[in-house]
Amino acid sequence: MMEHIDIFCENDGKHYMLEEGSRISDLLAKAGCACRFPIIAALENNLLKELDRRLYSPCKIRFIDRSHPDGRRTYMRSLCFVVQKAVAELFPDKCLTYDYSLPNGLYAEIREAGSAYGEKPTAVRIDEGDMERIRERVAGLIAADLPFLKSKADAEEAAGIFRKNRQPQKAELIESLGRFTTSLYSFDGWQDTFYGPLAPSSGTLDTYDIYRFGEGFCIRWPSIDTPEKLTSFRMQDKLYSVLKEHSDWCHIMGVSGVGSLNRCILEGKAKGLINISESLHERKYARIADMIQARRDRIRIVAIAGPSSSAKTTTSKRIALQCKVLGLNPVVLELDNYFVNREFTPKDEKGDYDFESIKAMDLKLLNSNLNDLLDGKEIEMPRFNFAEGKREYRGDRLKMKEDDILIMEGIHALNPEMTAEIDAGRIFKVYASALTSLSLDENNNISTSDNRLLRRIVRDNRTRGISPENTILRWPSVRSGETKNIFPFQENADAMFNSALIFELPALKFYVAPLLRRISPKSEAYTEAVRLLKFLDYTVTLSPEEIAAIPPTSIMREFIGGGSL
Repeated sequence: MMEHIDIFCENDGKHYMLEEGSRISDLLAKAGCACRFPIIAALENNLLKELDRRLYSPCKIRFIDRSHPDGRRTYMRSLCFVVQKAVAELFPDKCLTYDYSLPNGLYAEIREAGSAYGEKPTAVRIDEGDMERIRERVAGLIAADLPFLKSKADAEEAAGIFRKNRQPQKAELIESLGRFTTSLYSFDGWQDTFYGPLAPSSGTLDTYDIYRFGEGFCIRWPSIDTPEKLTSFRMQDKLYSVLKEHSDWCHIMGVSGVGSLNRCILEGKAKGLINISESLHERKYARIADMIQARRDRIRIVAIAGPSSSAKTTTSKRIALQCKVLGLNPVVLELDNYFVNREFTPKDEKGDYDFESIKAMDLKLLNSNLNDLLDGKEIEMPRFNFAEGKREYRGDRLKMKEDDILIMEGIHALNPEMTAEIDAGRIFKVYASALTSLSLDENNNISTSDNRLLRRIVRDNRTRGISPENTILRWPSVRSGETKNIFPFQENADAMFNSALIFELPALKFYVAPLLRRISPKSEAYTEAVRLLKFLDYTVTLSPEEIAAIPPTSIMREFIGGGSL
């Protein structure tokens, strides 16, 4: 007689008795649960699983759709697989790569298959006719509502499949891990691997956009904030230039993905990668300082903005040092001192103080002080007492000299409203962020926001004693603030600085993996912790000796400690 198991469905708060070995989809059919959008995955005891997973012991199940962060990622992976299949049919002798993460999307290119070691495959420039054929085929595959099927395969056999499919990065990653087996997904005869569950079938993917840009195309899907529709976005030229530069440089270094990075580190080349990466950053700092110097007759203020954990502080200090080399004298104006008093701080929809709103800043005082400084007047500097929630004056005075240049760093520094009363021609604007991240392979990106989250977990725990659990739970609110207050103004920058480092995932893994493993399976942050650990599991870890080779002036030191700036 078949054993039965007790399954608790969190969606309706009811218990169900299912036969041992039943699939999660059987519970869905029995409970009749519905979400706002098609259900595409489930959380089993806070772990993300496909709907066809079999159940053998009592557990709790929560069905999710694309309005849930993990549902959205499942939606994204599934849509990318459909696009990959369409391109494989239409361009059978080419390879598709997902190169850069975008807000709620990816930038992709179709490339010639096969290349020498370290050489970036040539992109195939597609025209609007090609784009329309891709769109039509994707729409047809979605309308057919075909299933995504999961299986286990011998790792060596899987690597052979990936090489046959013109995916050498994927094959190299599988081989570098030294595992016996790996997961394979199949969709309409095309096989690939993904580092997280897929939807049950393609028919659930009803909201997306695909459009041509540059040498490739962009794929977009709904955001967490507006899961019912696509938000407006168009790839910006400055951002595209920075992303392409980094991609080209990685291929020159022979590090096209995590697999080749693992190989370099295992071959003892980590210190060389660190030195070259840091030298590249130094060149970029110097280039920005040269741009400021070239406009010295007008520029008196350097405004630096970027999202959380983008290394704005280190970037500001390194640019300041390069300005000193050119004979300029950087003077720092701390924007944190220009908060309004606590009783005037706006609140968000939850009733909490919204310190990331531009309305939390005393713009009138800031603009008055800036104009006085530009006019050669002396000002008394405000100091914000965060414990008391009010502004204080302690007799600190500031007057700009002829060679002084004011450096302001803050999340709103690129927002025109921030300096509305200042002549825009006197401000040089810098956008700093970890704009790129190494991909796991040709078709599996690591989100740049994940890079920044790992940085923040390490720094928060080291400098503020904040648990990784609390940092993870706070992160969605941080990201929402960035979407409203930072990203819309990034193209206002005169220069973009990419703070990503090619070696940072193996470096961060040394610190962050033990922190993530502390999170209890009962915690709301557990699902996210497991996801982060899963993709970190594909990277090797730098040794303490290799980490010691990271210079004290490195951006990485802002997060792991040991800096000297």
